[in-house]
Amino acid sequence: MKFGWVRVTGDNWEDKKEIVKMALESSIPVIVAEPEDIEKIKELGNIKVASNSLDADIVLINKDDNLEFLKEAKNLGKETAIYIPIESKEDEEFASEVARYGFVDNIILEGRDWTIIPLENLIADLFNRDVKIIASVDSVDEAKVAYEILEKGTDGVLFNLKNIEDIKELSKLIEDMNKEKVKLDVATITKVEPIGSGDRVCIDTCSLMNIGEGMLIGSYSRGLFLVHSETVENPYVSTRPFRVNAGPVHAYILCPGNKTKYLSELKAGDKVLIVDKDGNAREAIVGRVKIERRPLILIEAEYKGDIIRTILQNAETIRLVNEKGEPVSVVDLKPGDKVLIRPDEYARHFGMAIKETIIEK
Repeated sequence: MKFGWVRVTGDNWEDKKEIVKMALESSIPVIVAEPEDIEKIKELGNIKVASNSLDADIVLINKDDNLEFLKEAKNLGKETAIYIPIESKEDEEFASEVARYGFVDNIILEGRDWTIIPLENLIADLFNRDVKIIASVDSVDEAKVAYEILEKGTDGVLFNLKNIEDIKELSKLIEDMNKEKVKLDVATITKVEPIGSGDRVCIDTCSLMNIGEGMLIGSYSRGLFLVHSETVENPYVSTRPFRVNAGPVHAYILCPGNKTKYLSELKAGDKVLIVDKDGNAREAIVGRVKIERRPLILIEAEYKGDIIRTILQNAETIRLVNEKGEPVSVVDLKPGDKVLIRPDEYARHFGMAIKETIIEK
């Protein structure tokens, strides 16, 4: 997931304070500041501060500073970062070398006299290494370029703002960059059968959903069903557009980053993926999870010769999504109906997609 840090600058604290406040309002996770401002920034809100101080959340040094200071910070359990201006091939090589030390978590790169090539070189060199690459940028347009280099792009940017309102634009860019696209397909219902009672999970999020949106949930990782949100008007209960009645505690749910969790694992503060009928996905924060004993219904479907299943609460207000993108109640489902699913050839191990033979039935 892409992220952005913002550098706090200004001639006085009042100017700096406005930048911090805007960063907080825009959900920016990290402020880069001078050591003397750390305490005052912390008084404004819960936000991480990167600075050349052991009192900072992220201990940040410049290229010419003593690396032993970062080692000390890492030994104290601190996150670490180093700022490296790229002015020559030697600087590229230094950044590559630092990334292999094991005590540097973030490398911030500033291109003073360069094209995009040095950044491309480092992204290619450090791909899949346990270090985050951050580009120092001066505009939202530069941030977009950094995020998209070699398709993978940098993990984040350090934003040197010229206009305080640009922080909002950066936040919007990050939100757009982090949207995922999920490939959906159509499966054919083969069986709908009440099976008794069990512990089912309602997921109440901190976001409002629309018609056509829900979450991908199922008994098997190879086939997750698009379970619709409680956004449809009905004569029985009021809508709950923040909620998905997801299914029993054992079921998988698709989360950001192509990871899965069991519904029983979810708790307030976790992130889940809201997906619409076209496969457009966005993150949502879990506000509450409710587990209650309810009557259940087995949903079985066929997809390319394979049988996939999920279990849901047996109630009129619980819906899947048909091939036209319309919500359809589980009590109205019948063999031959078409519903949207997310097929996956990968198995799962602790929520991670892996190439392995696992039989689920």
